[in-house]
Amino acid sequence: MQRVKTSAPFVLVIDTSVLCVWMQVPGRESCGPSDDAWDHARVEKEIQSSIKAGACLVLPLTTLIETGNHIAGATSKRFELAKRLVELLNLAADGQSPWAAFGDQSELWKSENLKKLSDGWPSMAAKKLSLGDATIHEVARYYSKMGREVRLLTGDQELAALPVEKPSRIPRRRQAG
Repeated sequence: MQRVKTSAPFVLVIDTSVLCVWMQVPGRESCGPSDDAWDHARVEKEIQSSIKAGACLVLPLTTLIETGNHIAGATSKRFELAKRLVELLNLAADGQSPWAAFGDQSELWKSENLKKLSDGWPSMAAKKLSLGDATIHEVARYYSKMGREVRLLTGDQELAALPVEKPSRIPRRRQAG
Protein backbone atom coordinates (compact mmCIF):
# COMPACT_ATOMS: atom_id res chain seq x y z
CA MET A 1 0.00 0.00 0.00
CA GLN A 2 1.31 3.45 -0.89
CA ARG A 3 1.36 6.17 1.71
CA VAL A 4 0.77 9.89 1.19
CA LYS A 5 3.54 11.19 -1.02
CA THR A 6 6.12 12.78 1.24
CA SER A 7 7.03 15.12 -1.60
CA ALA A 8 3.48 16.48 -1.84
CA PRO A 9 3.43 20.10 -0.68
CA PHE A 10 0.02 19.55 0.92
CA VAL A 11 -2.87 17.14 1.34
CA LEU A 12 -6.25 18.23 -0.04
CA VAL A 13 -9.15 16.58 1.82
CA ILE A 14 -12.32 16.73 -0.29
CA ASP A 15 -15.69 17.14 1.43
CA THR A 16 -19.00 15.71 0.19
CA SER A 17 -20.42 19.10 -0.80
CA VAL A 18 -17.49 19.84 -3.11
CA LEU A 19 -17.28 16.31 -4.54
CA CYS A 20 -20.98 16.47 -5.46
CA VAL A 21 -20.41 19.82 -7.19
CA TRP A 22 -17.30 18.52 -8.98
CA MET A 23 -19.20 15.43 -10.20
CA GLN A 24 -22.22 17.60 -11.12
CA VAL A 25 -24.75 15.57 -9.14
CA PRO A 26 -28.24 16.88 -10.03
CA GLY A 27 -29.54 19.11 -7.26
CA ARG A 28 -26.02 19.51 -5.86
CA GLU A 29 -24.48 21.75 -8.53
CA SER A 30 -23.31 24.37 -6.04
CA CYS A 31 -22.47 24.62 -2.36
CA GLY A 32 -21.47 27.17 0.21
CA PRO A 33 -23.00 30.50 1.18
CA SER A 34 -24.06 32.95 -1.54
CA ASP A 35 -21.11 35.24 -0.83
CA ASP A 36 -18.64 32.32 -1.19
CA ALA A 37 -20.42 29.86 -3.49
CA TRP A 38 -18.67 26.92 -5.11
CA ASP A 39 -19.80 25.90 -8.61
CA HIS A 40 -18.30 23.28 -10.93
CA ALA A 41 -15.89 25.73 -12.58
CA ARG A 42 -14.51 26.93 -9.24
CA VAL A 43 -14.14 23.40 -7.85
CA GLU A 44 -12.50 22.16 -11.06
CA LYS A 45 -10.06 25.08 -11.02
CA GLU A 46 -9.13 24.45 -7.36
CA ILE A 47 -8.64 20.71 -7.81
CA GLN A 48 -6.61 21.09 -11.02
CA SER A 49 -4.51 23.82 -9.42
CA SER A 50 -3.86 21.57 -6.42
CA ILE A 51 -2.90 18.65 -8.66
CA LYS A 52 -0.58 20.89 -10.66
CA ALA A 53 1.02 22.05 -7.39
CA GLY A 54 1.72 18.40 -6.56
CA ALA A 55 -0.94 17.96 -3.86
CA CYS A 56 -2.10 14.58 -2.69
CA LEU A 57 -5.91 14.30 -2.86
CA VAL A 58 -7.85 12.50 -0.13
CA LEU A 59 -11.36 11.08 -0.31
CA PRO A 60 -12.62 10.34 3.21
CA LEU A 61 -14.88 7.30 3.59
CA THR A 62 -17.70 9.59 4.69
CA THR A 63 -17.35 11.67 1.52
CA LEU A 64 -17.66 8.54 -0.61
CA ILE A 65 -20.69 7.23 1.28
CA GLU A 66 -22.54 10.55 1.39
CA THR A 67 -21.79 11.29 -2.27
CA GLY A 68 -23.01 7.81 -3.18
CA ASN A 69 -26.22 8.49 -1.27
CA HIS A 70 -26.73 11.77 -3.15
CA ILE A 71 -26.09 10.02 -6.47
CA ALA A 72 -28.57 7.25 -5.65
CA GLY A 73 -31.19 9.90 -4.83
CA ALA A 74 -30.49 12.07 -7.88
CA THR A 75 -33.25 12.76 -10.37
CA SER A 76 -31.09 11.68 -13.33
CA LYS A 77 -27.65 10.37 -14.40
CA ARG A 78 -27.49 7.92 -11.47
CA PHE A 79 -25.74 5.14 -13.42
CA GLU A 80 -23.21 7.45 -15.11
CA LEU A 81 -22.41 9.24 -11.84
CA ALA A 82 -22.14 5.97 -9.92
CA LYS A 83 -19.62 4.72 -12.51
CA ARG A 84 -17.58 7.94 -12.12
CA LEU A 85 -17.63 7.67 -8.32
CA VAL A 86 -16.49 4.04 -8.55
CA GLU A 87 -13.60 5.16 -10.79
CA LEU A 88 -12.50 7.66 -8.11
CA LEU A 89 -12.91 5.02 -5.42
CA ASN A 90 -10.72 2.59 -7.38
CA LEU A 91 -8.03 5.21 -7.94
CA ALA A 92 -8.01 5.97 -4.22
CA ALA A 93 -8.08 2.28 -3.31
CA ASP A 94 -4.97 1.77 -5.42
CA GLY A 95 -3.29 5.00 -4.28
CA GLN A 96 -3.04 6.14 -7.89
CA SER A 97 -1.46 9.60 -8.06
CA PRO A 98 -2.72 12.16 -7.17
CA TRP A 99 -4.97 10.18 -4.81
CA ALA A 100 -3.87 9.04 -1.35
CA ALA A 101 -4.26 5.33 -0.77
CA PHE A 102 -7.65 4.81 0.82
CA GLY A 103 -6.22 2.31 3.29
CA ASP A 104 -4.17 5.12 4.88
CA GLN A 105 -7.34 6.08 6.75
CA SER A 106 -7.92 2.63 8.27
CA GLU A 107 -6.29 3.77 11.52
CA LEU A 108 -9.25 6.11 12.09
CA TRP A 109 -11.73 3.24 12.21
CA LYS A 110 -10.04 1.31 15.02
CA SER A 111 -12.09 0.90 18.18
CA GLU A 112 -10.18 3.41 20.32
CA ASN A 113 -10.38 6.11 17.63
CA LEU A 114 -14.09 5.55 17.09
CA LYS A 115 -14.60 5.94 20.84
CA LYS A 116 -12.70 9.25 20.81
CA LEU A 117 -14.90 10.41 17.94
CA SER A 118 -18.05 9.35 19.78
CA ASP A 119 -16.92 11.16 22.94
CA GLY A 120 -16.41 14.43 21.07
CA TRP A 121 -19.29 14.38 18.65
CA PRO A 122 -22.24 15.32 20.94
CA SER A 123 -20.78 18.79 21.56
CA MET A 124 -20.20 19.14 17.82
CA ALA A 125 -23.80 18.09 17.11
CA ALA A 126 -24.97 20.81 19.49
CA LYS A 127 -23.22 23.24 17.11
CA LYS A 128 -25.01 21.64 14.10
CA LEU A 129 -22.01 19.66 12.88
CA SER A 130 -23.00 16.27 11.48
CA LEU A 131 -21.26 13.03 12.37
CA GLY A 132 -20.16 12.82 8.73
CA ASP A 133 -18.49 16.23 8.96
CA ALA A 134 -16.87 15.25 12.24
CA THR A 135 -15.32 12.20 10.56
CA ILE A 136 -14.11 14.28 7.61
CA HIS A 137 -12.51 16.64 10.12
CA GLU A 138 -10.84 13.65 11.79
CA VAL A 139 -9.38 12.61 8.43
CA ALA A 140 -7.91 16.11 8.03
CA ARG A 141 -6.51 15.99 11.57
CA TYR A 142 -5.06 12.53 10.93
CA TYR A 143 -3.00 13.76 7.98
CA SER A 144 -1.95 16.85 9.91
CA LYS A 145 -0.72 14.68 12.78
CA MET A 146 1.35 12.77 10.21
CA GLY A 147 3.19 16.05 9.64
CA ARG A 148 1.41 17.00 6.42
CA GLU A 149 0.03 20.44 5.60
CA VAL A 150 -3.70 19.89 5.15
CA ARG A 151 -6.26 21.90 3.24
CA LEU A 152 -9.94 21.04 3.54
CA LEU A 153 -11.92 21.69 0.37
CA THR A 154 -15.48 22.28 1.51
CA GLY A 155 -18.43 24.58 0.96
CA ASP A 156 -19.66 23.85 4.49
CA GLN A 157 -18.92 26.85 6.73
CA GLU A 158 -19.26 24.88 9.98
CA LEU A 159 -16.78 22.27 8.79
CA ALA A 160 -14.43 24.89 7.36
CA ALA A 161 -14.44 26.70 10.70
CA LEU A 162 -13.06 23.69 12.58
CA PRO A 163 -9.35 24.07 13.22
CA VAL A 164 -6.89 21.64 11.69
CA GLU A 165 -3.64 21.73 13.57
CA LYS A 166 -0.64 22.87 11.60
CA PRO A 167 1.95 20.14 11.30
CA SER A 168 4.78 20.50 13.73
CA ARG A 169 8.05 21.12 12.00
CA ILE A 170 10.89 18.91 13.05
CA PRO A 171 14.04 21.02 13.00
CA ARG A 172 16.81 19.67 10.85
CA ARG A 173 20.26 19.50 12.30
CA ARG A 174 22.92 21.24 10.33
CA GLN A 175 25.48 19.00 8.78
CA ALA A 176 29.08 19.78 9.62
CA GLY A 177 30.88 21.06 6.52
